[in-house]
Amino acid sequence: MSTSLKTTSLPEAVYEALRESIVTGTAVPGSLMTETAIAMQYEVARPTAKAALERLVSEGLLTRQAHRAARVPELDRDDIVDLYSNRALIEEAALHNLAVTATVPPTALALHRELLEHAANDDRAALARTDIDFHRALVVAQHSPRLSRMHSLIMGEIELCIGQVQAHQLIRPADVAEQHQGILDAVAVGDIALAGRLTREHIFNARDRLLRKYDDDHTES
Repeated sequence: MSTSLKTTSLPEAVYEALRESIVTGTAVPGSLMTETAIAMQYEVARPTAKAALERLVSEGLLTRQAHRAARVPELDRDDIVDLYSNRALIEEAALHNLAVTATVPPTALALHRELLEHAANDDRAALARTDIDFHRALVVAQHSPRLSRMHSLIMGEIELCIGQVQAHQLIRPADVAEQHQGILDAVAVGDIALAGRLTREHIFNARDRLLRKYDDDHTES
């Protein structure tokens, strides 16, 4: 059965459709994605399917060993702890720098407003995507290619986690929006300590909720 695509750029459309299926959990962790299956599903040529898969692998949203099909990552408890710990280090450093100059990046502010709309509409898929874009915008605003590169290395897998948090409704969209507002307010008044603390709390709150869900799912009956 074929799946219709929404945009006019075919490679981008296939990539976006696959990306959404991974982040929202429609493509379950551990499931395989082959060029042939993707080409048939979206009625595209295999090179188009291959390009989309390679892009997702490069972002950490798929894993692939040599001569094997791509697979949706299965993150264990240690992976989640490690990812969120490193994310907190990087983002706290970014928020520290922003608060020093009381600089609220316009892109982050625009994304926050977009997130408020998604929260009001309870559109969790869109909220997950905007959430991650908001955090990326805060880091990119440092104009440090190395900091952005370190952040990008883990954000594909973090996006898997954020997608799970939203898919399982582990946190209310309104709470996400409120926490983001608190971070932006702290930056705007130049409160370095508060910006850092709220950033850590925001990240670790999501981590802890995801860990509780993981533990519940893996408790031996």
